[in-house]
Amino acid sequence: MSTLQADIQAVASLKEQAGHSWDGINPEYVARMRAQNKFKTGLDIAKYTADIMRADMAAFDKDKTKYTQSLGCWHGFIGQQKMISVKKHFNGKTDRRYLYLSGWMVAALRSSFGPLPDQSMHEKTVVADLVRELYTFLRQADARELGGLFRALDTAREAGDTAEEAKIQDQIDNHVTHVVPIVADIDAGFGNAEATYLMAKQMIEAGACCLQIENQVADEKQCGHQDGKVTVPHADFHNKLRALRYAFLELGVDNGVIVARTDSEGAGLTKEIAVVKEPGDQGDIYNSFLDVEEINVADMAEGDVCFNRNGKLVRPKRLPSGLYQFREGTGHERCVFDCIEAINAGADLLWIETAVPTVHEIKGMMDEVRKVHPDAKLVYNNSPSFNWTLNFRQQTFDTWAAEGKDVSAYDRASLMSAEYDATELAAVADERIRTFQADTAREANVFHHLITLPTYHTAALSTDNLAKEYFGEQGMLGYVAGVQRKEIRQGIACVKHQNMSGSDMGDDHKEYYAGELALKAGGAKNTSNQFS
Repeated sequence: MSTLQADIQAVASLKEQAGHSWDGINPEYVARMRAQNKFKTGLDIAKYTADIMRADMAAFDKDKTKYTQSLGCWHGFIGQQKMISVKKHFNGKTDRRYLYLSGWMVAALRSSFGPLPDQSMHEKTVVADLVRELYTFLRQADARELGGLFRALDTAREAGDTAEEAKIQDQIDNHVTHVVPIVADIDAGFGNAEATYLMAKQMIEAGACCLQIENQVADEKQCGHQDGKVTVPHADFHNKLRALRYAFLELGVDNGVIVARTDSEGAGLTKEIAVVKEPGDQGDIYNSFLDVEEINVADMAEGDVCFNRNGKLVRPKRLPSGLYQFREGTGHERCVFDCIEAINAGADLLWIETAVPTVHEIKGMMDEVRKVHPDAKLVYNNSPSFNWTLNFRQQTFDTWAAEGKDVSAYDRASLMSAEYDATELAAVADERIRTFQADTAREANVFHHLITLPTYHTAALSTDNLAKEYFGEQGMLGYVAGVQRKEIRQGIACVKHQNMSGSDMGDDHKEYYAGELALKAGGAKNTSNQFS
């Protein structure tokens, strides 16, 4: 018996017990509404999606072609349309396709202060609000799709088409939800470990099953692709990792996933000298990367901070800001150390923020991590901050030059130019971009590939194209040819925007409540019928 049929019987039994007071209640309509609201709370979603992520992680361990992907979405509607498109283009399935919530886009697009840089200056609660909004829109996508199936089921019944009725009933019984995991950015925790815990609880209660946290100083946080990043000693960061785990466990999301991000590759500064309890411990190793100079006690100036290293007095180089500096060239080594220790402290997945997207660089660091933790898996940011075209054309140029191939026809510094678009080098570079995710999944154990800000850029690009045409000589044709005609021919769901906003569901409910007395919006005079 399907869940729908079981619900119909259960409500029918309740109706019988209630007597005449429930005469106007149709058990099948109740069952339909229950099916359209499968997830009652954010915690229901977090538990469901955490199980999906864990299953996907286990599958990836066995087969490196089964990596996962996501796109950053800054509004519920964007996330909804993405998942509707995924189902449309991939046989009704959402397998291994997630959503990403970018702290950068929250700061730039969702703060009441207006656009802000990615420095954790936005209101903390906006992040949880966006998680909740994304899932509200995904649940509405479920309700809309099932509503269409219910209406088709009624039509088949009225026509006496039992074969079509059975086909639609099977689609209803095996409906695939639009609700998928969200990898949610909690920045550097928005404060100390307690602040991290409180913010994590809000995000989990909103539906987040996976939280990504970075090892920067919370009040000095910078975008991973900008300068001025300041890291914290491992003890401080690990307190926050434990705070996330406690939040998951307290709320009953035992399978919650923690992503530990290290910014050490590009972060040359630290705010603290780590506490050392014994030689060779975490703090001692962290301090070993500091840029220091050996001094005598007599050389110490007023206010100098010095410490003992291998029996010698050393003074770390300190900037006017009070920050301490790491030695040049230690970024990769510090990343590896960060990753190993993060897993030791309870992280499930790793994130290494790199300066450029190169398979060998990511593989090199992960090879070192996997010597200690063989199953260590990476989340990788396929960032729009990288100039992918230029990077991969230059990588291809360098490979060819090293192989002795003639590259005299190319100016390495100008490879972004459109004049190279039709060249062999550009074709090879594009193929490397195309296979980058599969290559790094296989070579560097990258489990999850995401693009942080893609829909920020697509919104800007599509708006630019529309503004250029509509306000120019094309006038209304700029919209019709550039947007609506394409929507119709590509089967974009929101071309029927009234339906997308819930108008048909509202009509369904009116009919449930009032029967033939219902005043419905979807009649013959509804202009949306032009898109049928």
